[in-house]
Amino acid sequence: MRGPFRTADLTQARIDAGAGRLGFACCLALPLALLHARAIAEILISAIDILFLVHVWATRDRAWLARPFARASLAWWVWLSLCSAINHGGLLLALLAVRLPLLALALGTWLLAGACSARRRHLVWVMFAASAAWIAIESWQQYLLGTNLFGIARYRDGALTGPFNKPRAGPGFILVFFPALVPAVLALLARPGRAARIGGLALAAISVLTMVLIGQRMPTVLMLFGLAFTALLLPRLRLVVAGAAAAGVLLVAATPVISPATYDKLVLRFSTQMAHFPTSDYGLIYLRAGVLAAEHPAFGLGFDGFRRHCGDIAARDLPLVGRPAAPADGSIAGCNIHPHNYYLEAADNSGLPGLASFVALVLTALGALWQGVWRRPDGLRVGLFVGALVALWPLASTSAFTSMPNAGWVFLVLGLGFAAGDQASGARVTNL
Repeated sequence: MRGPFRTADLTQARIDAGAGRLGFACCLALPLALLHARAIAEILISAIDILFLVHVWATRDRAWLARPFARASLAWWVWLSLCSAINHGGLLLALLAVRLPLLALALGTWLLAGACSARRRHLVWVMFAASAAWIAIESWQQYLLGTNLFGIARYRDGALTGPFNKPRAGPGFILVFFPALVPAVLALLARPGRAARIGGLALAAISVLTMVLIGQRMPTVLMLFGLAFTALLLPRLRLVVAGAAAAGVLLVAATPVISPATYDKLVLRFSTQMAHFPTSDYGLIYLRAGVLAAEHPAFGLGFDGFRRHCGDIAARDLPLVGRPAAPADGSIAGCNIHPHNYYLEAADNSGLPGLASFVALVLTALGALWQGVWRRPDGLRVGLFVGALVALWPLASTSAFTSMPNAGWVFLVLGLGFAAGDQASGARVTNL
């Protein structure tokens, strides 16, 4: 009887090895797909998830289920699915949402985990750096030459679109900004000679200037917040961050001359929006999302509940802020395809229990990335933690939580962060 068992074990080991190689190939292709082919990105994420389940079957490994992030994600997903079933809305999409935390777990406990995967983690970082460079280069080309490589000019509201056809450069750049930038700058500063130090400062300054010139408000604010937190964690970067921030301030001061469209969007419109936030478009969206959450605190409205039910409260909240409930064009002020905030979205979709489980998902993810960073900070782990913190910051305007490409970047950051953190702390991980 021993022979057949050995043959079965060998077959499973070969299946696991093949799944690992194919899964890593999908992982390397994912950043490019997130940039320019969201449908393919969804296919790659699904492939990684399925291959991870094949790995779990072949190795009988269940240790990943004991992770706080896995348990919090399971609670969030089950409750969201239950609320969607109760409300008869979006159940299939709710069930499919599990693909995202499963992606982070697949990367963090399998494909990128362990000392033997150090080269894999470096290659994934290279893809982050290449993605950041691509967005930056195309943004500068669009600014200097009038169009990007594809012949697309800046967006009608003044924002640079980088390599895209819509204003996606800012949200895309902030999601790769810190994981790509921090390790690269630290590597330059660690080299001997003045040229390397100047290169580190120049790289940081150019990155900050790129974000400012793109001209999107929330990514710029999040960048400043993230830079401050990075400087707190890494004293070696404090002078570099201060210099880069000063360059950004000087560029903002110069935008009325060198880029009036950027000045109009980044300064004038932002100041007006903050001064009249309750009656601004975003203020009205948040007001409606808050009203829906307050009126459905137990089970919410199911997946995508804000889009489907925003018009239900058309007549009774907007007069409070001096805006008509139904504009002359027939639209409903303050309604959109999602509430532009992850936490309001969680509350609208699955009530206060769903919000609590979502907060637990976020805290366990950040906690895993934070472990050991304060005592032994290194460039990659700090960049990943700050990148995740900025992406999941509650006071921010966001896309829908599960929508591509942003969701793919967030969980790719988490997966790489889990793997790097486990290796740094010596925690038990699943090796190939």
